[in-house]
Amino acid sequence: MARTSRNTGHEDDVLSEPSEPSTFPDVSESAPAKSKKAAKKERKAAKKAAKSGEHESGLTPQKAKNAVKVAKIVIPAVGPALVPLAVRAAGTVREAYDRYQARKIGVPVEQLSEYSGHGGGLLARIAGAADGLAELRRAPQVTDDDVSFAQHAQGTLEQLTASVRAAEHMPSTRRKAAHKAIASELDNLESELLRRLGVA
Repeated sequence: MARTSRNTGHEDDVLSEPSEPSTFPDVSESAPAKSKKAAKKERKAAKKAAKSGEHESGLTPQKAKNAVKVAKIVIPAVGPALVPLAVRAAGTVREAYDRYQARKIGVPVEQLSEYSGHGGGLLARIAGAADGLAELRRAPQVTDDDVSFAQHAQGTLEQLTASVRAAEHMPSTRRKAAHKAIASELDNLESELLRRLGVA
């Protein structure tokens, strides 16, 4: 009985004790401090995310190292298989470019190497004019005047060929001026040749 009364008395003491200041911090006081800490953490996390976002678009040292590691593994493994494909692709591109160049200056692809360089187009025109002069000489209605013109024009074409080859090693501005003069001379000669052949 005494034990019970002691216990109940103690319980009453605990319940009836006046409230003393607690040693634990009040939850309402620590809430702003916790929210400040949380906000600070959030700002740090946002800054870190922004920095990593900036690096994602550019090349970082880590990304460069990773790329080199991958290349060291992939290139030796895949390289031998890709070499024939690369050679074939380069050959196809070169062939297409040669056809384009030949069409541009008006010669067959097989003769393209004869008309290489900056003056390749002019050399092709000169060769075409020389063929035209040979046609003029063989024409059934050729006159003495036509033969004389063909001989004179043949000498002119030889001089123009030498001029084109000499201009190949000139500085760009002088070469362009020389090519312009040669093209003008060729225009006159070709128009006269076409007139004599009865084309124009």
